[in-house]
Amino acid sequence: MARARPAAGGGRWVEVSPERFRGWLDGFYQRHHGATEQGLVLTGTSNGDTATLCPPPGLTGVEDVDALLAGLVRPPRIAVLLARKGAAAVGVVDGTSVTGSKVERFYVQGRTAAGGSSQQRFARRRANQAQAATERATEIAARVLLPYRPGAPTDPDETIRALVCGGDRSMVDTILTDRRLAALVPLRDPHLLESAEPRLVVLEEAAVAARRVRVHLVP
Repeated sequence: MARARPAAGGGRWVEVSPERFRGWLDGFYQRHHGATEQGLVLTGTSNGDTATLCPPPGLTGVEDVDALLAGLVRPPRIAVLLARKGAAAVGVVDGTSVTGSKVERFYVQGRTAAGGSSQQRFARRRANQAQAATERATEIAARVLLPYRPGAPTDPDETIRALVCGGDRSMVDTILTDRRLAALVPLRDPHLLESAEPRLVVLEEAAVAARRVRVHLVP
């Protein structure tokens, strides 16, 4: 299925699942009475509308439409890291299947309406709980992902080729400052997935979302 949303600076983003992408391409050509291709940019013949294709994470070196189509057939292994103050979910993804994962919930106290010293005490307690949650999420990420980091597996095919993150950007950023995860930082995809409170089903949905082709349509 294709999902659309406005793009900053104009146009809109459309996300297309791999199994529907060839049909989406055919539809673009039909609607625009043909199109020219320049790398991963399609320009409609009838009105000059453009579609810039962004390969899914892990498909490096893809420079044209044919290479993109070929890459979608056998997607590389990727990792997904979802983090929020109340939970974290980490998984290794083959295709759209999560083949190894860990999900854990954390207790972080909600905000309080109390004032004065009570409010300060609650704020300190909440900050400590949030820090402990981040530290625990870091341990989970290390446990699940380090066996698949570049250079770790004996079989190169087991290496993850991209790291897709979602949820709370600041928490994800903090997790990835851990020196044990340094080899994963260059693999991080710049697009942050929107994520509900991480659970296994949310992780599975994120694995599917990470495989979609993102298309910037103008206008």
